[in-house]
Amino acid sequence: MRGQAADTAGMGYLESLPRRAVTLWLPLSAFLFVLLFPFYWMVITTLKPNEELLSREGNPFWVINPTLAHVKKLLFDTSYPDWLWNTMLVSVVATALSLFCSVLAAYSIERLRFRGARYVGMAIFLAYLVPPSILFIPLATMVFQFGLFDTRLALILTYPTFLIPFCTWLLMGYFKSIPYELEECALIDGATRLQILTRIVLPLAVPGLISAGIFAFTLSWNEFIYALTFISSSEVKTVPVGVITELVEGDVYHWGSLMAGALLGSLPVAVLYSFFVEYYVSGLTGAVKE
Repeated sequence: MRGQAADTAGMGYLESLPRRAVTLWLPLSAFLFVLLFPFYWMVITTLKPNEELLSREGNPFWVINPTLAHVKKLLFDTSYPDWLWNTMLVSVVATALSLFCSVLAAYSIERLRFRGARYVGMAIFLAYLVPPSILFIPLATMVFQFGLFDTRLALILTYPTFLIPFCTWLLMGYFKSIPYELEECALIDGATRLQILTRIVLPLAVPGLISAGIFAFTLSWNEFIYALTFISSSEVKTVPVGVITELVEGDVYHWGSLMAGALLGSLPVAVLYSFFVEYYVSGLTGAVKE
């Protein structure tokens, strides 16, 4: 009774409009402003003509004469559609490959209970902490030796080196939250480990899989160092590298097209998060609650 009374009193604190405005709406408004302002700036920069972009007069936060010239330049005068396709292809394939390997590794470490499983899991997570700026040097040697330089396959095979460790750690925590009694009952009924994984564990771990998939897809989509090192042809570049290298000519920055490329390149990830945000939060919660 005391707990219920305390909860009621706590919620009653927000009944008055001034308190609700100070404790809820003001912090929420500040958070939304900080979060959405970069997108607003990209939009107005994309729509501004060069005269307004280079002028020191007028309101920098508004567009007087909007234009789509920068979008036209980006889509028709550069290889941006190819960059977008390359980024999508590499991100999807690398994410699928990483999830497949991570599921097998996480289930083996968490459920098979072999000697040293905990140390193996810790070693996999520590591998994620190695900076890509160190790994790309030996990886570049391997890419050259296998003849994969300047191909999409070079990125597809190197991205899992930093995607698999974190996805494995995340799925280990989520598999731990699934009751082991379900698997014991299936083993008694004669099910194999593969059947248990595909028919029992994976359907229950969908939020964790979505969370790991979004994480892997986002990192692949925004990756810059490997894509800059292993790719040189314009038609094979990804969006982060292509926008920076093709739209900056010496000391000339095509700001309108740069912002248009950044805006169009960020929309797929934003849409992905908006559709699966509940599963993403649930997957992260399941991964860290034990």
